[in-house]
Amino acid sequence: MRDFSADQRWLSINTATVRMSRGVDLPLPEIIEACAQRGIRAISPWRDQVAAAGLDTISKLVKSHGLELSGYCRGGMFPAVDARGLAAARDDNRRAVDEACELDAKCLVLVVGGLPGALAGKAAHKDIAWSRSQVRDGIAELLDYSRTLCMPLAIEPLHPMYAADRACINTLEQALDICDELDPPRTGEAKEGTQASLGVAVDVYHVWWDPKLQAQIERAGRNRLLAFHVCDWLTPTTDLLNDRGMMGDGVIDIPRIRGWMEAQGFAGYSEVEIFSSGNWWRRDHGEVLDTCIQRHRTVV
Repeated sequence: MRDFSADQRWLSINTATVRMSRGVDLPLPEIIEACAQRGIRAISPWRDQVAAAGLDTISKLVKSHGLELSGYCRGGMFPAVDARGLAAARDDNRRAVDEACELDAKCLVLVVGGLPGALAGKAAHKDIAWSRSQVRDGIAELLDYSRTLCMPLAIEPLHPMYAADRACINTLEQALDICDELDPPRTGEAKEGTQASLGVAVDVYHVWWDPKLQAQIERAGRNRLLAFHVCDWLTPTTDLLNDRGMMGDGVIDIPRIRGWMEAQGFAGYSEVEIFSSGNWWRRDHGEVLDTCIQRHRTVV
């Protein structure tokens, strides 16, 4: 395994981690400046944050600071109840690919969606198999487009507690089944020629519990392992979405999972992604970033 103890060379900050500072929304340009000041070399911004600041503004900032994007959050949300909804999802996902290309992201992360309407509190139906079919078809269509721009797509399986509203792909095995079906020869030359056109984002918060995790990481291999997200699972968890822990504060054996990733040749960033309305979002963003650096060196 790589030694992270001396510096933060392989630390990336998912900008959701410092979306708020002392409970107040923090603009993306300020997040970028704070990361650059600390020698953090990579980020993974969210589309709404980019839109608020302006794509052109963020593109220039990223380039002027020499930052890399470990990923871009996010595409997906494919399922819909009718053709109009499916077309809207298709068009929005193509825009996400275009934005990821402008920012030179390593991949576009896909949170695939679940039962239509469930995220707003009223699911349109209960047929999760239908949603999974629409996810498969939506990724297939988007893959045709993303290949033309050499932008890899990274399916992120989410914990089963999100199956209804955010993602009906809940294990690495499910995600890789889609990869193998839609991209069996791992086609397409992507960034640095090392990645498949379609792969996975491994977020320890979502997959740490899976007894098949090591085997599925081995199945993925180097080409399909496009992103690695880290945080921790707190016990007790007080909010299923917004109570993620800082690395080292919970029960996930992060170094073991990173070891499995690196054994397959993964040599990318460890991207810190923390949603924490009751703790870290209430703190000063500088303190949060400094803690991320320290924990990356010691417990990741």
